[in-house]
Amino acid sequence: MATTEQNLIPVTILTGFLGAGKTTLLNRILTEQHGEKIAVIENEFGETGVDNDILLQDRDEQIVEMNNGCICCTVRGDLVRILGELAAKKKKGELKFDRVLIETTGLANTGPVAQTFFMDEDIHNQYLLDAVVTVVDAKHAQQQLDIHEEAQTQVGFADRLLLSKTDLVQDDEVSALQDRLKSMNPRAVQKRVHFGKTDIKDILDIKGFNLNSVLEVSPDFLKDDHHHHDDDVKSFVWRDERPLSMEKMEMFLSLLVETYGKDMLRYKGVLNIANEPRRMIFQGVHMLMGGSPGKPWAEGETRESVMVFIGRNLPQRIFVEGLNYCVDGVEVPA
Repeated sequence: MATTEQNLIPVTILTGFLGAGKTTLLNRILTEQHGEKIAVIENEFGETGVDNDILLQDRDEQIVEMNNGCICCTVRGDLVRILGELAAKKKKGELKFDRVLIETTGLANTGPVAQTFFMDEDIHNQYLLDAVVTVVDAKHAQQQLDIHEEAQTQVGFADRLLLSKTDLVQDDEVSALQDRLKSMNPRAVQKRVHFGKTDIKDILDIKGFNLNSVLEVSPDFLKDDHHHHDDDVKSFVWRDERPLSMEKMEMFLSLLVETYGKDMLRYKGVLNIANEPRRMIFQGVHMLMGGSPGKPWAEGETRESVMVFIGRNLPQRIFVEGLNYCVDGVEVPA
């Protein structure tokens, strides 16, 4: 029997640079009576990890149940193994939880964690990656983004950006940071947060990795009226109302992934395919790409392809020229 999304355990990846406030947020999730049964996978302990009063490091068990129904796991080995153990215990009724939240270390590359849910068949058949949520320190982010490649990558991967410490800086500084983040990743919704009051809904059920969710791109992104930083991680949007050739799109996207995949952090699109009544939805992480048919185009609806690419030093001109050749009926030069 095929596994449906309703049977899969939703997963949120929480990331953010050192000191951004992930630990404060996690401690709140682990202690607040929010009614959610969440398994939190924590992979960094000690001074920068979850509060030792909550997680006793000298326990032998790798899985600890909290008093509010949350479960916390230490990862001393392979993430796939821990996810497998959790799913097995849930199936046997030994643990009760509804979802998983994975917190990465402050210097982690989010890519390999996200790829786990595409590459391992057992994990893919038991879990559904919901979103990558990145916490951004409003006070220090500009400097961190200037210096640290990891900070840029975490922004590029995000489906949602939670801006912490906005009360410590002036409004114009926050606005400048938001403009910069938008230029790096226009598809990530930004929210100012105070972790004592943050709604759990700002973190869960975002459906950022759901192929059938609407592709959201800020409508003013293309106005290009904000200050540009010399960031390695940048994004661009390609739009075209002309119908595309599915065969040429598949060939071109495969070539892009083969050539630039390691630098393509996130990419997602809604495609208007010639002679196809339904929109085609696709997205990818680095070298891994997937797609599926979406809902039918409505009668009288403007059929338009919209694609967003977020990555490191991507050659926009080559991408755009290649996509233009994927238009149905356009001859590809010999």
